[in-house]
Amino acid sequence: MTNKDLANVIFPNITKTIEDYEKEYPKRNLSDGACVTRIAPSPTGFMHIGNFMQAVTNYVIAKQSNGIFYLRNEDTDKAREIEGAVELIIKTLKQYDMCPDEYEADGKVFGNYGPYIQSERKEIYHAFIKHLIEIDRAYPCFCTTEELSEMRENQETMKTRTGYHGRFARCSRLTPEEAIEKINNGEKYIIRFRSNGNFDNKFEFNDLRQGKLFLNENDIDEVIMKADSMLPTYHFAHVVDDHLMRTTHVVRGEEWLPSVPKHIQMFEAFGFEAPKYIHTPLIMKKEGESLRKISKRKDPEASMSYYDELGYPTLAVIESLMTIINSNYEEWHTANPDKKFTDFEFSADKMSTSGALYDLMKLDDISKNIISKMTKDEVYEESLKWASIHNDSLKELIEKDVTYYKNILNIEREQEKPRKDIAKYSDIENLIWYMYDDIFYNKDKEYEWKNITDKQEIKNILDTYLNKYINLEDKETWFNNIKLMCDELGYASNMKEYKKNPELFKGNVADVSTVLRVALTSKSMTPDLFEIMNLMGIDRTKERYSKIS
Repeated sequence: MTNKDLANVIFPNITKTIEDYEKEYPKRNLSDGACVTRIAPSPTGFMHIGNFMQAVTNYVIAKQSNGIFYLRNEDTDKAREIEGAVELIIKTLKQYDMCPDEYEADGKVFGNYGPYIQSERKEIYHAFIKHLIEIDRAYPCFCTTEELSEMRENQETMKTRTGYHGRFARCSRLTPEEAIEKINNGEKYIIRFRSNGNFDNKFEFNDLRQGKLFLNENDIDEVIMKADSMLPTYHFAHVVDDHLMRTTHVVRGEEWLPSVPKHIQMFEAFGFEAPKYIHTPLIMKKEGESLRKISKRKDPEASMSYYDELGYPTLAVIESLMTIINSNYEEWHTANPDKKFTDFEFSADKMSTSGALYDLMKLDDISKNIISKMTKDEVYEESLKWASIHNDSLKELIEKDVTYYKNILNIEREQEKPRKDIAKYSDIENLIWYMYDDIFYNKDKEYEWKNITDKQEIKNILDTYLNKYINLEDKETWFNNIKLMCDELGYASNMKEYKKNPELFKGNVADVSTVLRVALTSKSMTPDLFEIMNLMGIDRTKERYSKIS
């Protein structure tokens, strides 16, 4: 009996050959230099920031080259699968305006290289495994769990490398007749890839991020098909899929780098050209003075839902990741503020060679800059959309008086140097609550008086302002009136004079302005005071000042 006989016993109903699939999935008709990239998550949980960084990288590579960005559902590990996980990933990509060009969802296939769900591609994998058995690069393994455990214990006792390799790979020496007899006797088996590597030898591998690497050859006879489901393992399935879907670049975490030797070996066994690999750095966070990997269990910011729940603009999250995807992105973006992130020329060798620090403070700065450039109508629309899902009280404020809400948002907005105080939509309510009388008067609040704290002096300033100097005709007149009041009450209206001779004055115009600001809002830091007064109007301003005792 031959290996072909063995292959037919294992896969009697598989009639298609790998040549048939080559014709079914031909090379893509793309322009020269076009890249085909993919995000290929396992549906075993939420989409985390590391997945998303890889998705952004894949998206940029594909879009810059007029290529294809597709999504593949790698669901061969059925025991760990979580229902709805892939739908959530697709929803996240669409939310960030990075919808894949090809994917499968709700029973519909978008693209000509599907199915894009691995569990639906079982026959394809079986055809490719059958081919490997026929050419003696795969074989059935009948070792039990107990036998494998015993083998590992012996290897540890002998202080040799663990794994199914060399003289320890005993099923690799079975003849086709012996293997067929075991199968006919009903013995359970898995399929292993027959390695021809020598661990003591090294081969050259070029990672687009890390450059030239010298890796040990693989000599492990890796499991490529499981016994229970007859589904392939990740190591094998992604080789077949990336070839048939004509993937040119694989972007994945650097934790997969040790698996490169076995993957390259499988591509070579078929005579396929392997895609180019970019193994991305781990995403790190600062904890005290040290750095550590962001943890899916410990860190809420590891989940993409974190950014949605807090109301970060999607572009801010993408921009923050672009700054760690390529070290020169910030410089480029500063020089090209009106260009899209997809216009940036990505270069894998400009990725960090160590861990990538993801700084939430930097995200806040980027987000503040983005929101500051939005019009009041844009902020209104986006914040209402967010509040409708995540914050009922803000939604109620917005809908109470839309025009008034927009006017609040427009304070120091839509000007050459707009105010940058909103990092995320969840910030807004805490920044504007004092603009609503029903909240202001009922809220348990502390007045943030600064240099002037004497209650009688505060009352004197407010009474004087109300009786003689309140005027909202224009900003220049308004501020001049405050300075006139300062002169009357013994405060320096000119900061230069105050700095020269502070002992001659009770304080300065900034101190007096702070009293006016805090008495009106309770806060010492707010947007432009004149604009707040102007929006509230004289009557409401007077009422608030009159209630300070």
